[in-house]
Amino acid sequence: MPPGTSLQQTTSRLQAQGIISQPRFFIMLGRELDAARRLQAGEYILRQGMTPRDLLSLMTAGKVVQHGLTLIEGHTFAEMLARIHAHPVIKATLTDLDSAVIMERLGYPGEHPEGRFLADTYHFPRNTTDVAFLQRAYQAMQEQLAAAWETRAEGLPLETPYEALILASIVEKETGKAEERAAIAGVFVRRLQRGMRLQTDPTVIYGLGATFDGNLRRRDLVKDTPYNTYTRHGLPPTPIAIPGAAANQAALHPADGDSLYFVSRGDGSHYFSATLKEHELAVDKYQRGKRGIKLPQEGQGK
Repeated sequence: MPPGTSLQQTTSRLQAQGIISQPRFFIMLGRELDAARRLQAGEYILRQGMTPRDLLSLMTAGKVVQHGLTLIEGHTFAEMLARIHAHPVIKATLTDLDSAVIMERLGYPGEHPEGRFLADTYHFPRNTTDVAFLQRAYQAMQEQLAAAWETRAEGLPLETPYEALILASIVEKETGKAEERAAIAGVFVRRLQRGMRLQTDPTVIYGLGATFDGNLRRRDLVKDTPYNTYTRHGLPPTPIAIPGAAANQAALHPADGDSLYFVSRGDGSHYFSATLKEHELAVDKYQRGKRGIKLPQEGQGK
């Protein structure tokens, strides 16, 4: 039912669709129940056997159909926006606009959009605008991050919630298995505390932008950009993706330990090392496929 639809128009629609057979009775009942001024626009699911009173009750209560969309952890702002605009019931009003204009339309001028929206599942009625959807996801991130910041661990090398958001986005991109988020955050926190460069590939890839062809090369690691954590110390200037609540929690509650390095095992998990020597052995085993390597935490390699 479109906004502004009168009781008479609603009755005509229902009669045309064969849902009611006595339009005059329906209008009289609607007036008796004072439904004419309380009808709410939206999309409704009608059950077989519903009475006219049931129909009017449903439409005055505004129990509209709720559609869903999940914002995926690790997606960039551009990927997230494409996902929103591909949804069949969301009304797109922000197409062909650059990110600065979009943030201004949302009411947050001057803010970089990356990472500002919480990865989660949202429900909404048909014809919700992309602006309304994004404002809701933005506020969800603000609230979740503020709550996590209030209970953060002591001694973190993070001065603001925004710095925590940047770290959380890196943790999100590096994590293949959910149970490793806190351990990965712990590595990055210890590196920051010691003044070591983060040296994390996802930041380099983000800095390369559209020029990245899917294959990260050694020359890319030495090409300086504001996001290259191999060439620059500290956190990058902005988040590199949208994190979920779990990544925010991990960034603010990192696991204790002494590991300063990790390398992918190729199955989504990582091998963590406290020394560069051990890390290089792990790289030989898991990245270069060398056999017979004995790692301290695993015994004789296969």
